[in-house]
Amino acid sequence: MRHITILGATGSIGTNTLDVIKQHPESYTVFALTAYSQMERLIACCRYYHPSLAVVANAKQAEEVSRGLKGKMLKTEVLYGEQGLIAAATDARVDTVMAAIVGAAGLKPTLAAARAGKRILLANKEALVMSGQIFMDAVHQYRSELLPIDSEHNAVFQSLPMDYDRNLADRVRRILLTASGGPFLNHTETMLAQVTPEAAIRHPNWVMGKKISVDSASLMNKGLEVIEAYWLFGVPANKIEVVVHPQSVIHSLVEYIDGSVIAQLGSPDMRIPIAHALAYPKRMTSGANFLDLIRQGSLTFTQPDSTRFPCLDLAYRALDAGASAPTVLNAANEEAVAAFLGNRLRFMSISNVIEEALETVAVTQAKNIEDILEIDAMTRRIANRFINQETIH
Repeated sequence: MRHITILGATGSIGTNTLDVIKQHPESYTVFALTAYSQMERLIACCRYYHPSLAVVANAKQAEEVSRGLKGKMLKTEVLYGEQGLIAAATDARVDTVMAAIVGAAGLKPTLAAARAGKRILLANKEALVMSGQIFMDAVHQYRSELLPIDSEHNAVFQSLPMDYDRNLADRVRRILLTASGGPFLNHTETMLAQVTPEAAIRHPNWVMGKKISVDSASLMNKGLEVIEAYWLFGVPANKIEVVVHPQSVIHSLVEYIDGSVIAQLGSPDMRIPIAHALAYPKRMTSGANFLDLIRQGSLTFTQPDSTRFPCLDLAYRALDAGASAPTVLNAANEEAVAAFLGNRLRFMSISNVIEEALETVAVTQAKNIEDILEIDAMTRRIANRFINQETIH
C-alpha cells in the first residue's frame, strides 16, 4: 500500500491522479490533498478519499474547508500556506508525492519532498527549470526517487534502457520531444496577432489548465520541457530536439547511436503516464482508451517554426546561458502569460517580455533556494515593467 500526497489536487494532473487511484483502492491511499482554489472540489475529494491532511492557500480557505467537512465523521486536519504544503510533502507517513502545483509556487514543497527522500512523481516543470542543479543534488543526496509525469518525459523514460543511470552520452544520439503545435499551429503571424485567451486555452488534443495551455500555444511549454529533459536525463542541449507531431500519439522518441529509434505511443490521456509512475516498475490499468492505429491512420511530423513561435528558441538560449537564466525565463513567462490571460498583453508580446527580461537580468549562480526565489521575484518586477509598456491595442 502506497501513501500518496497530491500537491495540486484540484488541477488537471491532480484530478487524473485521483481517478487512477480510485481504480486501485487496494494499492493506494490518499494521505494529503492540497489546493490553491476550487475549495468545493477539494471538500468533495476529502469526503470521498478521507485524507489525513488537507492544505489550502490561506486561513479563510482553511475555515471554509473545515466547515465543509464538519460533521462528516472525517479526521482530516486542515492547514494552510507554504508550511502546510511542506508538511504534506514531508510527513513520515507519506512515501509518494505527486508534485502537480503549477508554477514557482510548487518549488519549495517539491524540493522538501526530495530532501525527505520521497518518491516524487514530477509534474511541476518549474522545480527543474528554476533550480535544476539544486533539485537534482537533493534527489541524489537524499536518495529520493524521481519519476517524470509530463507525457514527453515519461515517454523518454519508458524508451530508455532498464539500466538507465543518466550516463547516456555514449549510447544516445538524440532525444526527440514531440509537440502537438497547439491550437495555433497553422496560424499566420497576422492571425496570431489577434488571438484571444479563450482561443489559446482550447488545446486540440489535451485537457489542461489555462497556464500550461497558453504555454503549449506559444511553444514555451516545449522549451521548458527541453530544460527539464536536460536535468532529468543528463543529455546536452544539442542532443535534445523538438518535432511537431499534431496527432499527439507518439509522445517522445529516443534515437540511439546504432540508428535504432524507440518511441512510446498512446492515446493523449495523462492517466497513462500517471499510472506508469504510480505503479513503476510494474504496470496497471489507467482507465485511458487504448490506441487504435488503424483508425488513427497517418502520423505526421514537421519542424517547429521559430519565427512564429520564438519562445522555444528563447528556452534554448536560457539553457545555453545556464546559471540563473532559466529562472529568469520561467518567471518572465509566468508574468507574461498571466497578463495575456488577463487581457493586458497580446499573445505575440509574450516572447517580447521574456526576451527583454533575459537581456536585462544579470545571469548569476544561485547557491541556494533563497537565491533562486530572489532572482524570481526580481525578474517578475522587471517583467511587469515591460508588460506595462506593451499595448494590447
